[in-house]
Amino acid sequence: MKNAILLAASLSMTCLISPVTPKTLPAATEAADPYIWLEEIEGPRALAWARAENDKTLGVLQSDSRYQRLNEEALNILQAKDRIPYVSFGRRGLENFWQDEKQLRGVWRRTTFESYRTQSPRWDTILDLDALAAVENKNWVFEGGDCLLPEERLCLVRLSDGGKDAHVVREFDSDAKAFVTTGFDLPEGKQNVSWVDRDTILISRDWGEGTMTQAGYPFVVKELKRAQPLVEAREVFRGAPTDVQVSPFVLSDNEGKVHATGAVRAISTFEHEYVLFGPKEPIKLNLPKKASIVGIASGRLLVTLNEQWTAPSGGISFASGSIISYDLAEWKQDPLGARASLVFKPGSRQAVSGLATTRNLLFLTILDNVQSKGFVYKYGEGAWQGTPVPLPENARVGLSSASKKTDEVMFTVSSFLDPPSLWYFDAVTQRLAKVKSSPPRFNASRHLVEQFEATSRDGTRIPYFLVRPRTARFDGSIPTLLFGYGGFQVPVLPSYAGLTGRLWLEQGNAYVIANLRGGGEFGPRWHEAAQGATKQRTWDDFIAVAEDLIRRKITSPRRLGVIGGSQGGLLVGTAITQRPELFNAAIAQVPLFDMVRFTRLAAGASWIGEYGDPAIPEQRKWLETYSPYHKLVSGKTYPAPFILTSTKDDRVHPAHGRKAAARLAELGQPYFYYENIDGGHSAAANLIEAARQVALEYAYAFRRLVDD
Repeated sequence: MKNAILLAASLSMTCLISPVTPKTLPAATEAADPYIWLEEIEGPRALAWARAENDKTLGVLQSDSRYQRLNEEALNILQAKDRIPYVSFGRRGLENFWQDEKQLRGVWRRTTFESYRTQSPRWDTILDLDALAAVENKNWVFEGGDCLLPEERLCLVRLSDGGKDAHVVREFDSDAKAFVTTGFDLPEGKQNVSWVDRDTILISRDWGEGTMTQAGYPFVVKELKRAQPLVEAREVFRGAPTDVQVSPFVLSDNEGKVHATGAVRAISTFEHEYVLFGPKEPIKLNLPKKASIVGIASGRLLVTLNEQWTAPSGGISFASGSIISYDLAEWKQDPLGARASLVFKPGSRQAVSGLATTRNLLFLTILDNVQSKGFVYKYGEGAWQGTPVPLPENARVGLSSASKKTDEVMFTVSSFLDPPSLWYFDAVTQRLAKVKSSPPRFNASRHLVEQFEATSRDGTRIPYFLVRPRTARFDGSIPTLLFGYGGFQVPVLPSYAGLTGRLWLEQGNAYVIANLRGGGEFGPRWHEAAQGATKQRTWDDFIAVAEDLIRRKITSPRRLGVIGGSQGGLLVGTAITQRPELFNAAIAQVPLFDMVRFTRLAAGASWIGEYGDPAIPEQRKWLETYSPYHKLVSGKTYPAPFILTSTKDDRVHPAHGRKAAARLAELGQPYFYYENIDGGHSAAANLIEAARQVALEYAYAFRRLVDD
């Protein structure tokens, strides 16, 4: 399990309501919001409403003649035994978390490198989540864990009931394959935990009244010793209630030696303060607020910068998006006076997309005009030298795993039409080898990929990728799904679309991903160009791509649908409320919709840095100009949107989707709504739920965009 194993699922849901008599209604306002009651997550009335909506959706979409095939094919792909079992380097071998039709909740397991390279590796089970859930009568979702270096035997495992962000933490012995009877055991909550040593951990969590921020995260860090009751934990740092959250900070090298302890204050969505626990007083580091300490390599401390910064020691100026480093020994001696040096500076169309450290080296994946490559960096003779890793070109390259005890890494390589492969690289011997590859999940021979640019309202060029049939007729007839995100400096990159390929592309349809401002495709500046008062640029960029697809006659409003999740769900909401005539389908997965009350719902206050604060009149004004919930008005025809959410989503509150659906019903507009009871922000707690949601989505897409 290495330092962390993360189980990630990101799929979707849905629900149809029959239109009622249209009414002439003003846009909803906070003062007169008739659907506040839907904000009570598990209120009897709200749950009854959600179940009734689910019944309507399932009755319509599951009765579609295509649904059963879509569900079976999705499940076959998700549970395929020949898919790549991605691994992490552990001290005792390669480790993997696996789910299939027999291991619904999953199994954490281990194998050797030699066995892993064979067709059928021999796996040794470490922890069986299905067995654990059966014994404890819980719907456990594995959220990974942190193992104490250097042995990586004792692990703090995170378990979520139903997929919520809130989780329990239990100490687990990965050699004995059992939870430690007298080990650390923390009750459910949104919490952050770090090892200091075998008998000490640092924790931030809900310690009682007055210890949680407005965003619902902890701001008090305490130290807990082995066998010590939680109520006796010693407070070591306290942030402020106005912070987003505070997390413990333990800086250790790959051998487990601790070089510093402290806390990280997230003082806003994208700004941090690092505080070290000094021998006498805490030391606030003089790093810029948009900086992150990311590890140690070649005896140097590594820091990423998301803003331009002139170092106080030495006066050197570093560009936004750069990586810098400090001599670790010098930094420990004088963390405020140590001198920084440059590791990597991005070009105008470049950005770092991945970073990992091994025993001696730093590995990066770098985007260049949304194409990625891998590099290895080593420090010597007073400077960092980067060397390309000779991986396949014109593909998405990602760092999958890095060893702590050697200089070995695993890269993933894929593209829209080429199945993913896993590559092993040893920087010492320069050995590069493909160790695993996934078989094709769809026939890609009839499609091709093109990269175009649309021109946004302010003249900015917005790149996008189109996957279309080779024999396409440019008469606006191709059913097309347009995907976007455009927020939080998260890039949307080309990658193999097995499910989309089998369920959508093989039928002669097209798929598009848009690289919008607000995302991270071109580094911090691309993100900052569409934040707060300028967030409308993200929505403008998305609309510009839609218009460009129509202008090129690739598709037409009758055949064009939009899809996105979370921030991307907000993107979908703005698209259909600002330009509903451009689209005939819209899939909004776990979306934000109410941008007037978002800071009061679940973790919404933690995103003020991205959107603004509705409690500030000036900022509320710009939020009101695009808040999709408030822009659902009479007199417009919306493309029967497909809204999906999860009752257990404690990140983006289900009320966003609920209230939008209720508002559409009030307006007499058709819509689809589905609320998965479990699943959290991923909207699915297991592969069966994920397959069902995908099948519902594509059944909807075919009904809206393909059928005549």
